[in-house]
Amino acid sequence: MATFLYKLGRLAFRRRHFVALIWVALLTLAGVGAASAPAAGNTSFSIPGTEAQKAFDLLDQRFPGTSSDGATARVVFKAPAGEKMTDKLNKATVKDTVKELSEGSEVDSVADPYKGKAVSKDGTIAYASVKYKVSGMELEDSSRDALKAAAQDARDAGLTVEIGGDALSATPETGSSEVIGIAIAAVVLVITFGSLLAAGFPLLTAIIGVGIGVSTITALASALDLGSTTSTLATMIGLAVGIDYALFIVSRYRAELAEGREREEAAGRAVGTAGSAVVFAGLTVVIALVGLSVVNIPMLTKMGVAAAGTVVVAVLIALTLIPALLGFAGRRIKPTGEKSKLLGGGRAKKKHADKPNMGTRWASFVVRRPVAVLLLGVVGLGAAAVPAASLQLGLGDDGSQPTSTTQRRAYDLLSDGFGPGFNGPLMVVVDAEDSAHPKSAFKKVDNEIKGLKDVVTVTPAAPNKAGDTATITVIPKSKPSSTTTEDLVHAIRDQGAEITADTDAKVLVTGSTAMNIDVSQKLNDALIPYLVLVVGLAFLLLIVVFRSILVPLKAALGFLLSVMAALGAVVAVFQWGWLSGLLGVEETGPVMSMMPIFMVGVVFGLAMDYEVFLVTRMREAYVHGEKPNQAVVTGFKHGARVVTAAAVIMMAVFSGFIGSSESMIKMIGFGLAIAVFFDAFIVRMAIVPAVLALLGKRAWWLPKWLDRLLPNVDVEGEGLRALSDKNADKNTGDDSGRDDEDRELVRA
Repeated sequence: MATFLYKLGRLAFRRRHFVALIWVALLTLAGVGAASAPAAGNTSFSIPGTEAQKAFDLLDQRFPGTSSDGATARVVFKAPAGEKMTDKLNKATVKDTVKELSEGSEVDSVADPYKGKAVSKDGTIAYASVKYKVSGMELEDSSRDALKAAAQDARDAGLTVEIGGDALSATPETGSSEVIGIAIAAVVLVITFGSLLAAGFPLLTAIIGVGIGVSTITALASALDLGSTTSTLATMIGLAVGIDYALFIVSRYRAELAEGREREEAAGRAVGTAGSAVVFAGLTVVIALVGLSVVNIPMLTKMGVAAAGTVVVAVLIALTLIPALLGFAGRRIKPTGEKSKLLGGGRAKKKHADKPNMGTRWASFVVRRPVAVLLLGVVGLGAAAVPAASLQLGLGDDGSQPTSTTQRRAYDLLSDGFGPGFNGPLMVVVDAEDSAHPKSAFKKVDNEIKGLKDVVTVTPAAPNKAGDTATITVIPKSKPSSTTTEDLVHAIRDQGAEITADTDAKVLVTGSTAMNIDVSQKLNDALIPYLVLVVGLAFLLLIVVFRSILVPLKAALGFLLSVMAALGAVVAVFQWGWLSGLLGVEETGPVMSMMPIFMVGVVFGLAMDYEVFLVTRMREAYVHGEKPNQAVVTGFKHGARVVTAAAVIMMAVFSGFIGSSESMIKMIGFGLAIAVFFDAFIVRMAIVPAVLALLGKRAWWLPKWLDRLLPNVDVEGEGLRALSDKNADKNTGDDSGRDDEDRELVRA
């Protein structure tokens, strides 16, 4: 592989105008496709295999036209001090609001508070329930605007009005955080390279890659039912790996220049060596993202595949467009250690210019004291992971929103007027199609639920026209995200199994609260299979890369340690409330159900980036004759600065999301940022060199039978030496040798 990529790098450097034209054409084509594609709404949300989803599907069949999964809104009214909602003027205002709410084209029904007994006992709070024909993810902005306008009209009349429910749910805007991340990345790259031009290449190519990826997703959104949320993960990961991969190759190019190689040769060797690491690092990310399909949540699968496609684009850009841009830059890209004149270059060199860099000094320290460093790193991460033992998973509701939002204020008003469980009603669906006495089955279910703990209200069964299916609404005592409410859902389902045995009627529990519980359980059940799949495939891939058993094993174990430590930090902040004020966490509670599996997928890919790039330099030095400990130091000499820069950039990108007002976005940003910190600076920078120093030559041991079976991908570039000498001879003659090489690469 190194030889093929070496030739590809030289070809891209030499035919740079052609390569640049291809990428500009692809970006233009994707942009035109996105601009001309039909607008696609947000993708529908379904969780196949869960009881809540089965109940929704059953309702669609037995109650046609009722939009069982349609968006809902609760417009909550509070009377001024000293007044009641039953007063004549306040009642007239609510009536006008209900009439205004009913006028929307997507509105299915609006329940009048005074007809539906939706006024609190003290008469100060009332609410109107709005039901829409489409889900909250598919609701048009015009419907949301009409909802807000109706509420504002009631406010103008003197009432306190807030809106809850999923009708106001919208994709969070993250543009400003991305800009902050890119700005910090630019500063770090300038410091790393000492050149504005060299720093600009990773940013430029990452933006081009994300532009192609996101534009392609937009162009295919309507045909493949891809929602607006699908591009979110693609943007985040594409930006992250795009900068990383370009950073690796530009850094290696400058290192090759520092060793005295010609620019075309340096570009070829950079792509042949660092490019090989990029290919395999990219493969691990793709495996992690495509592996999200094992969870069997269609929206998550689409997000993973779309992001994986963006990663593939980032790899191809790094291998072709980067050497082409290096060719355009010419002598303006300086060798490692030299700065541009604008940043202080061209000055007389200091006497101690050959002083070992920070990476060399740190690696030398670690190989001298590997046991102490290893113990300190493992114990530190183990301590950080302790809170993970108390991990509680759930999905956020309006109660987890900031107090500044209307959803949270509506939630609090409903809790004050009707009790906390009123914010999470359960819908029990009774399927009596196979029952000899459907009405008796409905009555039995009603009575059994009334006898359960934590139940405030049970509405009478509401059957369909055929009389074979009915819905029963249950109001719990506890708030939706509490474990008590979760226990109630399980208790109703347990009672349902007994009722089925007695009456042949099936009992299903659904609603947003039950759906959240089922999603959490589904994600929790999928975590171990996902880990086995992703880590197992990556382990096999890394065996091929490093031709070792222990190095991939160490990489996988180190990753698990860093992820557990990051989950511990998330629990400490968002569940226990540590440093919550500093990070702006207004409400603690269960950790988002998707967080563990999402963190595993994203962080695993980035962690393997750092592992592959850092350890391949060690492997390269070892293969070229250095002793094991010296190879570790050499790997850090050339790779530590780049890996550090890449990690800081990723932390900056993810940390930008901590400032979001959305609790879930804040949690994702913090979790990914702290995970990258733990993995890059403790696992890869401390534990990895300590373990390799302790293992010595055994780190690179591979059974002979396995060595014969594995393909030789030559990541360390051993086969480039003879090829470099051959090309050096060609370069002394005319361009015919180059043309022959171009034709050879095309045939390959």
